[in-house]
Amino acid sequence: MAGAELTGRVGFNYRNQWPSIEAQFTTFSAYYDTYLPDYNSGLGVHVMQDTEGSAKLRSTSISALYSYELRLGDNLYFRPGFQASYIRREIGFYENLVFANQINPADPTGPLLPGIDIPGLGDPVNLFSLSAGGILFTENAWIGFSAHHLNEPNQSFVDGLSPLPRKLSFHAGYRISLGQGSMRRDFTHLRKQRYFTPTVNFKKQGPFEQLDMGAYFYVEPIVFGAWYRGLPYKPVEGQSNRDAVVMMVGVNLLNGLNMGYSFDYTVSQLGIQSGGAHEVSLSWTLPSRYQGKPAGRDTILPCPKF
Repeated sequence: MAGAELTGRVGFNYRNQWPSIEAQFTTFSAYYDTYLPDYNSGLGVHVMQDTEGSAKLRSTSISALYSYELRLGDNLYFRPGFQASYIRREIGFYENLVFANQINPADPTGPLLPGIDIPGLGDPVNLFSLSAGGILFTENAWIGFSAHHLNEPNQSFVDGLSPLPRKLSFHAGYRISLGQGSMRRDFTHLRKQRYFTPTVNFKKQGPFEQLDMGAYFYVEPIVFGAWYRGLPYKPVEGQSNRDAVVMMVGVNLLNGLNMGYSFDYTVSQLGIQSGGAHEVSLSWTLPSRYQGKPAGRDTILPCPKF
């Protein structure tokens, strides 16, 4: 998707999952991408930091992105893409974790004993990951597939092998036009767009699977969304595989600024007392540097901006 807007774009995302419990997940990401029309290519950079659980496992990644746009026919395009990522994972072994040798058998609920700092144990791990994917799209539909961590780098903090499993993703959607123009019979003559876009996103990594199904409803400039996340037909260890119902609202302004907010209402056994999840997104599509030049395509990529 790098360069998909056929111009420059910059954006930020912040997500806080389960803020009411100690084992929360917080994620921040920022990105920039642009398009090179002379080469039919998109370039981008993506930075993300993720802090997981009560042990505060922190992952920082810096990724370089490249895509190439192929025209396969009238109103039919294909975009292969590639990603190379540097990932640094770190955890405070003796700051955030408790080991058996730190518990005094004579006073198990008392103060912890000092940890035995073994040289090299728990040092940050540096990984290099390669990923690839592709998306086929028309004016109103898209279908895509991606594979992350193709080389399955070793992420172990101790001696041994713990490969980061490949993450496979399948995504598709279809935009259904609901007409345009004013919602009222007045004299504003506004040619506002309206459409409904059902979407699906399936991911698998190692033994874990996740399915998101839902839709966007766009009434220019406001967009609403609702999804269900879970695999109820595939229980895990006898437990219902439900996760959340997701609700979203956003606005696309004429100056290229896009703002969105989503909330995950937790429906798993963890319950809404976990605080659900809050996510804020902000992006800005920059003015084109190639105004006046023939456009590479007239089709606007139907994928939502959020």
